[in-house]
Amino acid sequence: MNPLISLIVPIYNECRAVGPFLDRLDALPGRWEVLFADGGSRDGTVEQITGRYPVLACPKGRARQMNAAAARARGEVLWFLHCDSRPPAGAYEQMAWAVQAGAGWGCFHIRFDGKGPLMVTNALASDFRARRGIAFGDQGIFVTPTLFEAVGGFPDLPIMEDYEFSRRMKARKIPITLLPGRMVTSSRRYESAGGALGTLGVMAQMFYLRHLYRKGTDIQEIARRYRDIR
Repeated sequence: MNPLISLIVPIYNECRAVGPFLDRLDALPGRWEVLFADGGSRDGTVEQITGRYPVLACPKGRARQMNAAAARARGEVLWFLHCDSRPPAGAYEQMAWAVQAGAGWGCFHIRFDGKGPLMVTNALASDFRARRGIAFGDQGIFVTPTLFEAVGGFPDLPIMEDYEFSRRMKARKIPITLLPGRMVTSSRRYESAGGALGTLGVMAQMFYLRHLYRKGTDIQEIARRYRDIR
């Protein structure tokens, strides 16, 4: 089985990250349909992609961008990927095998590109959370189009769209498949906080934001707090 996998990348002003990301895509083995979903970049991001891969102009907002691209996708699997992530070389084979075996959705293990025990701990916590059915976007969420449509795609939220997407899967008792490959993702959000204490503080704040979401705190307030720690 060699399914066509639609690789969907939401972008907004990613001029620094997109060049290396494009090179990684070029070298990634598999049968792909690549769709970049742009939310109105003005820093030259789109110009770097044009001529290499299709770019869709979308309303700004990661959930909206991903949903718009998913509606255009032709693949038998949808794979949502962040521009600052590095997928494992065997990603295609692992997803194809999982879907053939009956998986409806899933993600990969994760490793942060920063060094130190806190980043290792953060990755282990992310993998543990994924085993319990909660996948985040930087883990490379994949899903069949039928299932994606059944849950309504990503909810139109300014933040936490991946978290709520996973919660909807759990509510429907749809099991997650955690693939053995490891996504490498940027630790810049944590490292920019400065030192171990700053990193630990960001980790604690991210946990607290999820707590606020579960409590029903206004999503705009959560988004404002998230911007403050980026």
